Order: sequence, then C-alpha cells, then structure tokens
Amino acid sequence: MTLAATAPPRSAARPSDRRVIVTVVGVQLAACLGYFSVMAHLVAHLKHDLGLMAGTIGLVLGIRTGLQFGLLLPVGAITDVLGARRTGSIACVVRAGGFGLLGLANGVGTLLAAAVLIAVGGALTNPAAQSLLAGVSPEHRSRGFAAFVAAQHVATVAGPPIGLALLALGPGFALLSGASAALWLVCGGLFLLVPRTVTEPARLRGAAQGALTGLKAVLADRGFMLFAIAVAPTTLLANHIMTAVPLLGFGSAVATVAFSVLAAIAAAAQPFVAAGHRGERPWVLRAGLVCAAAAFFVLAPLDGAQTWPLMVAAVLNGVSNGLIQPSIFQRAARHAPPERFGSYYGVMAGLAGVFSFAAELIIGRLFDLGSGGALAALTAVGAFALAAAFTVRGP
Repeated sequence: MTLAATAPPRSAARPSDRRVIVTVVGVQLAACLGYFSVMAHLVAHLKHDLGLMAGTIGLVLGIRTGLQFGLLLPVGAITDVLGARRTGSIACVVRAGGFGLLGLANGVGTLLAAAVLIAVGGALTNPAAQSLLAGVSPEHRSRGFAAFVAAQHVATVAGPPIGLALLALGPGFALLSGASAALWLVCGGLFLLVPRTVTEPARLRGAAQGALTGLKAVLADRGFMLFAIAVAPTTLLANHIMTAVPLLGFGSAVATVAFSVLAAIAAAAQPFVAAGHRGERPWVLRAGLVCAAAAFFVLAPLDGAQTWPLMVAAVLNGVSNGLIQPSIFQRAARHAPPERFGSYYGVMAGLAGVFSFAAELIIGRLFDLGSGGALAALTAVGAFALAAAFTVRGP
C-alpha cells in the first residue's frame, strides 16, 4: 500500500489490515497461476516449437527480466505518488496483453514485443502489491507477507501441471497463454477491490518531483545501497533454474515435477521465516544464499538423464527461495520509511534486474557452446550466490 507522507491514524475509517492482506494474497495467487503455468513451459516452446537457439532464448528472457526489474527503479517511486490501487490495475491489463501476444508470437520480433509488455506489467505489479503489504501494521506485516509468498509457491506448484494439461488439450501454447491472460485480467479486478482510502497517494507537488525525491532519499542511504548491491544476484538465483532445466535436456514432465518440488519446499519454509521476524536475522539470508549456491553446483554437471540429482537441486533451490524472499522483504520493510517503501523496493529490485539481464545474455551464449559451456555457466551462477553470502550485511 502506498501511504501518504502523513499516514492517517488507525482509528480513521479505513479497511482492516486483514482485508488488505486477503485482497493482495488473492492477486498473488491468480497472478502466479497465470505466470508459472506459462513460464514453466516457455523455454521448451521456444526451443522445440519455434526452433530458437539458446542464445536467442537468453536474449528474450533477459529482455523480460532486465527491463522489468530495471523499470522498478523509477516505477517504485512513481507508485508512492500515484497509489498502489491504480498502479496495480493498469499493470495487470498490460501483462494480460503481453501473455496474449506471447501465444501468437512466431518470430523473434513478436516475442520481444510480448516480453516488453510482460516486463512493463510486472514492473508495475510488484511495487503495488508489496507496498500494500508494507503499509499494514507491523504486527500483521510478517504474517501477511508469509501468506503472500505462500500463495506464490502454491501457484508455483499448481501452475506447471495446469500448463502441461492445457498444452495437452490440442491448441497448444496459444490456449495456455490465453488462459494466463484471462487470469491477469482477474488480478486487475482484484486490485480494484482495495478501497481508495487505503491507496490515497501523498499530496506531493507533482509525480515527477515526488518520484525524484524518493530516489534521492534511497541513493543517499549508504547502508541500504550496500545491502541492495550485495543481494543483486537473488533475482537470477530465483529464476534461472526454470531456464536451465529445459536447456540441460530434461523433458517437460520431469521439469514440471522438479519445479513443483521446488515450490512446495519453498512454501514449507515460509512459516519458519515469518515466525518471530526471523527474516530480519542476517543468518537466514546467508543460509538461503548458500543453499542457492549448492543447488547450482549440483545442477551444473547434469544432463537430461539424471533425474534424482535434479530433484536434489530442486530441493536446495526451494529452501533457498523460502529463506531469501521473505528475508529481503522483512529487512527492507524494517529499514525503509513507510511512505518511501516503493522507492526502496524499486532501487533494490532494479539493481537485481540489471544483474540478471546481463547474466542471462552471457549464460545463453555459454549454453550454445555445449556441455562445457553449460557447466561453466551454472558454476558461475553458484559462485555469484556464494559471493553474495559472504558480502551481505545490513541494512
């Protein structure tokens, strides 16, 4: 939720924190079902149905990730000014258009256009939803975010099998992408259920001036900037396994099982991290980064015939995601002023997106070199995780 510079007292007429949390969790569930049902099978579609090389696939995925998280740098601050309700509704319509276009794409140009729409929608969605959660009372914030992330992981478990079932119906990827677009339109409607009083923006002299003020405040916060730089690899660590598994030669059924195992483990870790504000403790984030490194070191030498080691990597990655995501949110929410959470989140996620974009381009080229290149690429991803574990401090 985007709060005004001077928040109203809790006695003022506004919906309860519970209503805000339920609405945002509903958005997260529908959005992630739409997202993961497609993304779990996108690389296989690009590789087998459209015949793209790994380098080109890396370009398409890198554009989506890099642009989405790079846009968070200004969009997070703009959300503070415009309000989460309006921003989130627009975001979902844009993303629905992107997923609809993705199902019709048969060339690189159309794929890149779809990637841009998906990126823009995602950049608008994330700060809107997380600003709503950051604005609830501290005693409800951790539980609300735990439910938020748990909904994501429930959808991550259910999404890939749903996508596989839709692919089996006949029309193939176009039907799957159309269903995803419909779910994103549902999300746009859910954002409108958040009353206007919750998302009334700050009365600043202008959107551009307000956004610039927020960015300056974040960039001047040395402790937070060091933290944001240290955790920059985390977006790559969370997303790259969904790219790497199909490129290593694993089939859709095995990949679906691995992604579901990953999501189930991550969801199981959420209550542990949420309880007692454990996510604010530095060791939780470091443990998650070490597990991420181990996951990619296990994954690096595999090929499509080694199913059980893949499941080990999926479990490690699931533990990693379950520890890292809530830890970063809780530490950022504790540190950032409530009226500037969107700005802080935007800068942090923007740095992570730029890092992920550059890494995806390099990794895609390495995969085209064969098994040796894939080994080098995934080992490097694991090394990024270890480096982050050793350097992360505050905020």
